[in-house]
Amino acid sequence: MSIETARRRQQGVTLVELIMFMVIVSIALAGIVQIMRMVTANSADPLRRKQALMIAEALLEEVRQAGFTYCDPRSDNADTASGTDKCTIKEGFGNEGADDNTYLRPYDNVNDYGSAAGVATAAFNNGKGELTDAQGRPMGLEGYSATVAITPEILGDIVAGSGADSNALRIRIVVKYDETEAVTLDGYRARYAPSPGAP
Repeated sequence: MSIETARRRQQGVTLVELIMFMVIVSIALAGIVQIMRMVTANSADPLRRKQALMIAEALLEEVRQAGFTYCDPRSDNADTASGTDKCTIKEGFGNEGADDNTYLRPYDNVNDYGSAAGVATAAFNNGKGELTDAQGRPMGLEGYSATVAITPEILGDIVAGSGADSNALRIRIVVKYDETEAVTLDGYRARYAPSPGAP
């Protein structure tokens, strides 16, 4: 090997080679940063969806735990009536005490959460349109809204009936978030006795 060849091997990289290396690495880094930015921007979506699902589950559970009676609990025969026609104070759709704030959430009957059969109602909001917990306190969840629809439903051998006389109800909770996204949960409630305390 000649001395000239040995000197060339020891010289290292040229300025042109160094600049080309820097350009290639910069392009690769720019691509990686773009991918990381996209992943980071979309990583909040699953979190918001999961939070919307938790809200929907909690609201569905609240509605399902309400009574399912023919009569309003203030009716003197609430425990024994076998239909709304036999009640002194009938149970119907809508919160009976909404005008005077006598009945606040949680309501005493599943039907109280809906304004009419199959109509989506914002029963979980306060006067400002904010989602509230069962005690009426704002939850502080910006960008979320919820509605409930109570619909008489045929459930197996259980005949649907009509209005407050129905024996099975479908409860549909829709929680919207980010203006265009929504989570929908359906639950069912069947009448197993005229009231929770009846045999």
